[in-house]
Amino acid sequence: MEGKLTTEQASDYNDLEKMNTFELLSNMNTEDKTVPIALEKAIPQIESLVDAIYSKMKDGGRLFYIGAGTSGRLGVLDASECPPTYGVPDTMVVGIIAGGDGALRKAVENAEDNAELAWEDLKKHNITSKDALVGIAASGTTPYVIGGVKAAREQGIITGCITCNANSPLSQAVDFPIELVVGPEFVTGSTRMKAGTAQKLALNMISTTVMIKLGRVRGNKMVDMQLSNKKLVTRGVQMIMNEAHVDETTAKSLLAEHKSVRKAVDTYKLNKK
Repeated sequence: MEGKLTTEQASDYNDLEKMNTFELLSNMNTEDKTVPIALEKAIPQIESLVDAIYSKMKDGGRLFYIGAGTSGRLGVLDASECPPTYGVPDTMVVGIIAGGDGALRKAVENAEDNAELAWEDLKKHNITSKDALVGIAASGTTPYVIGGVKAAREQGIITGCITCNANSPLSQAVDFPIELVVGPEFVTGSTRMKAGTAQKLALNMISTTVMIKLGRVRGNKMVDMQLSNKKLVTRGVQMIMNEAHVDETTAKSLLAEHKSVRKAVDTYKLNKK
């Protein structure tokens, strides 16, 4: 498998423009069904990376993602959702995309081809050996990502990757590779499809598991979530009602006073003793 870029292989389907809408959707769905299987096979790899990340973050370290294009956008997405979901600082999980934040909306030409740029971007955040870095690249050949993880590794920083090719240059450049080999895309080479879905699922698993291990979930609830809109306030009230066994009026009062589900529940239970 070494050197064989399955992400670039020709689609198993041809004459797509001749298919009707139902056929297009059904065939895409058939391909998407292979993604969870690839994730299942990679769970031991994901486990190793998660435990390595946790070993740093439990002592105050941070998690960085770097990527280009779709991969970079997925890393930024995962990082940006950690503060509202788990109540952590926005400096705790950091997503960096080649070309900067402008590349989130519009492709930045040649940004991913610069092998030195990622380390320059990382240095702006004062990354150190206390932190962990995950490079994301479907092909596993992106110079921006490979250069970043190589430079970080030379500085004693734990490195991992999420890629969709086996034995890629990126996998060989990190301590903890995750390889999600989902095969050719429905549209040849369009790795925003199956590969992107696989990467998103892996990122969900990594950040969620790390946050649970860091104590940011109680039972199965996001007790540290930011109460940034009415929906989340309502959800918080319901959590307090369930956890503290109080009525809605009391739960609303507790949440208004403490501004946190965790603090509201803990304070109420402490005062009841």
